[in-house]
Amino acid sequence: MNLGPNTSEPDSHAILSRAVDAGINFIDTADQYGGHLGVGTTESIIGRWLAEDGDRRESTVLATKVHEPMSPAPNDSGLSARHIIRGCEASLRRLQTDHIDLYQMHHIDRSAPWDEIWQAMETLVSQGKVLYIGSSNFPGWSIARANEAASNRHFLGLVSEQSLYNLTQRSIELEVLPACEAYGLGVLPWSPLARGLLGGVLSSDQRGGRRAADDLQQTVARLRPQIEDWERLCADIGREPSQVALAWLLHQPIVTAPVIGPRTVTQLESTLEVVGLELEPDVLARLDEIFPGPGPAPEAYAW
Repeated sequence: MNLGPNTSEPDSHAILSRAVDAGINFIDTADQYGGHLGVGTTESIIGRWLAEDGDRRESTVLATKVHEPMSPAPNDSGLSARHIIRGCEASLRRLQTDHIDLYQMHHIDRSAPWDEIWQAMETLVSQGKVLYIGSSNFPGWSIARANEAASNRHFLGLVSEQSLYNLTQRSIELEVLPACEAYGLGVLPWSPLARGLLGGVLSSDQRGGRRAADDLQQTVARLRPQIEDWERLCADIGREPSQVALAWLLHQPIVTAPVIGPRTVTQLESTLEVVGLELEPDVLARLDEIFPGPGPAPEAYAW
């Protein structure tokens, strides 16, 4: 989502090309991304990059999303069959491709019945425009309802869930991760650095670097003892905080891949080092002490 609003098109293409050269083959975006440049901008930037080289598309697992408002029109958002079909066709045009590998529902739509949603998705799959369906920001009960409804229609259903997950935000461990495990979904955590909170925010301030946004500063103030312990631990093992945060996610067995959003090639290069980073058991235990998870449901809130 940084491509376009926070990173120029030439720099965006440079990041994508370096990622592919390094062996990254999964590109995730959404139809609404574009910020002040307008919805669809990020997809268009990716589409022009794909069109530069005919081999790029076939070597890329391409994912995008549908649900968020694309205009003020009442039928231009949500998960109605109309919006799903039209949203997919618009994404295909912007991405300059004939199919989307992973088409994700960006949020639940409480007004759309699952038979309508799956009918639209089945149509796209039968037409070859979509290969797999995923969810994003779904609670555990919605994952269960979605896949049971799909099963009743003899349809594959959800194959992945993209959710907020990082050391400071572990609530999906209660219900979402068990649902994903039960139904065989891959997990794609977004905001793995907690909007910069886990990226060395205190050290950056001390060095006179870019100050965090006001809401991030409020979070830092609230969690400062934990963040101090966190950054001290990272320094003790000789790793950048951002690298340790990503490595922790890669140590979670159910995680397929964290969704990173580098704004520069330099940020991407730092991320690439994480793949081979092994965290020792004592480090993992200490991370659980600093940022304890909620534990499994129902034991976390009942007996």
